[in-house]
Amino acid sequence: MYNFLKDLKSKEHKRYLGGLDIFRYIGPGLLVTVGFIDPGNWASNFAAGSEFGYSLLWVVSLSTVMLIILQHNVAHLGIVTGLCLSEAATQYTPKWVSRPILGTAVLASISTSLAEILGGAIALEMLLDIPIIWGSILTTVFVFIMLFTNSYKRIEKSIIAFVSVIGLSFLYELFLVDIDWPMAAQAWVTPSIPKGSMLIIMSVLGAVVMPHNLFLHSEVIQSHEYNKQDESSIKKVLKYEFYDTLFSMIVGWAINSAMILLAAATFFKTNTAVEELQQAKSLLEPLLGSNAAIVFALALLMAGISSTITSGMAAGSIFAGIFGESYHIKDIHSRIGVIISLGIALLLIFFIGDPFKGLIISQMILSIQLPFTVFLQVALTSSKKVMGRYVNSKWSTFVLYTIAVIVSVLNIMLLFS
Repeated sequence: MYNFLKDLKSKEHKRYLGGLDIFRYIGPGLLVTVGFIDPGNWASNFAAGSEFGYSLLWVVSLSTVMLIILQHNVAHLGIVTGLCLSEAATQYTPKWVSRPILGTAVLASISTSLAEILGGAIALEMLLDIPIIWGSILTTVFVFIMLFTNSYKRIEKSIIAFVSVIGLSFLYELFLVDIDWPMAAQAWVTPSIPKGSMLIIMSVLGAVVMPHNLFLHSEVIQSHEYNKQDESSIKKVLKYEFYDTLFSMIVGWAINSAMILLAAATFFKTNTAVEELQQAKSLLEPLLGSNAAIVFALALLMAGISSTITSGMAAGSIFAGIFGESYHIKDIHSRIGVIISLGIALLLIFFIGDPFKGLIISQMILSIQLPFTVFLQVALTSSKKVMGRYVNSKWSTFVLYTIAVIVSVLNIMLLFS
């Protein structure tokens, strides 16, 4: 009887641990989420809410659905092949196809780094009255030190936790301001394109579905040693990866939506145009009072630093992949990729007169590059040569190509507008 109870207890313990197994796989999706809750994203959301009220909430919904599908798909590529998106493109596509696309992806990472560094600089200006240029230099130098010494891993969880607290603060504040929930609910699912809104629409889209995050996700998933040889292990990892992606992207959707809702309730109702990111500190005043400016600036600084780190990693991954190598900061090609992204971004900041508009335009550039990355990704994951038995189904391929077409059409509309 004792042995029976002991055996039963052991089985229950294993079943309990099996239920907690999912927490081993939570991580890559959250890192990507921090990457798109960044200064450029904040600027796009605040501009959307302050200028157009609730009407652009549908862009966040559409972008998040796209993001879940795309990130899940690119994670499959990493898990099944053991290659990041850039490596797979180099290995399985002709150079005349892969090189131009990967080249534009590096340019997109530069645009991302520009927004992240600017966000950190704006935060330093708010906290210590440091000029934008010097703040940009300090942010860049700090990120270089974090990346080149790998010491960012020691503070990564703290940064994610701090940014998450601020995200939760935005969510909590929804209960402190007057939100027209029926109108918001309708706006989440009803597309509308108000006059003069295309730039903001593309900025919000580019700020959520960021090309460099697709490369980053397929790379980061390698660090968890998810690439298994036996079929049962691969299926298990694919299942848990989807939970990680779904959970992380829904968190991102909630925080991005909260920013637009708060901006609509605070600025749009009073016809106040948001012309600089510093104005957004007033969104936290109902919750934090006189400390709002300091907390907002600290959150912006942490968001800027964390997302600059992920942007630099993505650039290193893309550039190393061109040479058929995975990302490693001690590798020369990975280092060159990081230096190109952060260095050129810093240089461009010297020529930007309006930091807030620079943030908006940088996010728009991401959406312009996005179709090229998506078409490349779908071509790879739809190839049996690349994915073997885990190749996309016909339905998945149709959905993925539809997303690529939607983004392309929006870009064409932006061009004509």
